[in-house]
Amino acid sequence: MISQAQDPVERDESADAQQEWEREIDAMLDAGALDGNAAQFAQPRGADLMRRIDALESWHAARSSHGVWQYSRALDGAPHPIASIRDEAGAAARGVNFASQDYLSLASHPAILEAAERALHDAGPHSAGSAVLLGNTEYSLRLERALASLLATSHITLFPTGWGAAFGAITALVQPGDHIVIDQFAHASLRQGASASRANVVVNRHLDVAHVRELLGAIRSRDSDNGILVVTEGLFSMDSDSPDLPALQVLCHEYGATLLVDVAHDLGALGPGGSGAIGNQGMLGKIDIVMGAFSKTFSSNGGFVATASRSVKRHLQLFAGPHMFSNALSPVQAAVILECIGIIQSNEGDDLRADLLRNVTLMRELLAGQGLHCMGEPSAIVPVLIGDEQVSRLVGKLLFRQSVFVNQVEFPGVPLGASRLRLQLMANHNSQQVKRGAQVIGEAVARAQDALAAAQARHPTRKAQQFGTR
Repeated sequence: MISQAQDPVERDESADAQQEWEREIDAMLDAGALDGNAAQFAQPRGADLMRRIDALESWHAARSSHGVWQYSRALDGAPHPIASIRDEAGAAARGVNFASQDYLSLASHPAILEAAERALHDAGPHSAGSAVLLGNTEYSLRLERALASLLATSHITLFPTGWGAAFGAITALVQPGDHIVIDQFAHASLRQGASASRANVVVNRHLDVAHVRELLGAIRSRDSDNGILVVTEGLFSMDSDSPDLPALQVLCHEYGATLLVDVAHDLGALGPGGSGAIGNQGMLGKIDIVMGAFSKTFSSNGGFVATASRSVKRHLQLFAGPHMFSNALSPVQAAVILECIGIIQSNEGDDLRADLLRNVTLMRELLAGQGLHCMGEPSAIVPVLIGDEQVSRLVGKLLFRQSVFVNQVEFPGVPLGASRLRLQLMANHNSQQVKRGAQVIGEAVARAQDALAAAQARHPTRKAQQFGTR
């Protein structure tokens, strides 16, 4: 009978690899590469504005030198399902890409590339002005009409970025003395817009309609004169969940408030005809204000605000800073987005959304089968909750080594202690890529958790490295 015992050479190599991994973990812990969080450096103090942030760079250096700095990576080429990536230190890898935002894989679609080439030839690369002045082009005007049709509304205001659309809409429409009720997990562009508006801002518990009602009732009981803006998202990008939009709009009507919904991550990729969460919930044309970004499904930078009110559009033109005081979308960007809308609303768009959902469903099933918690609802975003930042940093390092690319997210992207992996699926991923990704992710999470537990057992009295702040 042939023995099934492990070959002695393989056993020795495995033991050597484990010892090397333990030494690597110890070195990271000794250097403080796994310690700390960005919150420690968010509000530095001291008279010298430049020197007082040196501690952040020291923290970055410790993490980067040990391969656990997840920011500022670069693509070598297009954002395909198989991609070549370099980290900030220049280390390169080629593998399965679950880190790019190209949900329907339109960035590499032949019709999109042709549209970009035509616009470049016909109108050049530059809009050469603000949209309030002479920055509009044939392409941007056609884009406004196409977006209005997609969203079943009348008036579109374009912005050079999605961030600018969110920030600009809130700061233009809301005045000091007004009120904002905003979901606790709303995007930073919305939260910073609320803060900059100088309004009275209150935060509602995530997706909690009853809490929104309570807050609106409290505001109206003491203030019947000023405006209220309720801010939420169609699909929350770190949690992959959606609010009850009909209930929120009813509440806004009841309390004389205005509802703003950010559809950056769902429009185009979800819903009938690509109408997103609003279409899924039967609310097309019924939401007060819809804003979004083109950078997830429409293959371009840029953003928009959509409304049935001509007055709102006129006000945004003059008082939304990112619209008035920024260069308008380039002809190439507008042409690309316009072509994407055509595909999104076609039978091909339906097929691409079906391909995307099939990949998403498979990934979530495979990860759940390995005991991992996939948050929220099926969408192009698959958030895998890790929790502990040390574990998630190690997982990110291991995944890069295994040529599986995901976004490892921690504060300020998510709350402290709620670190996660954010996978972004594409229509053009195939089942083999999804299966490999799920397997490698499951193994990496288990290995990282075991390694940290073993390190803590080896060094029970170890103290976290301190990076001094001024």
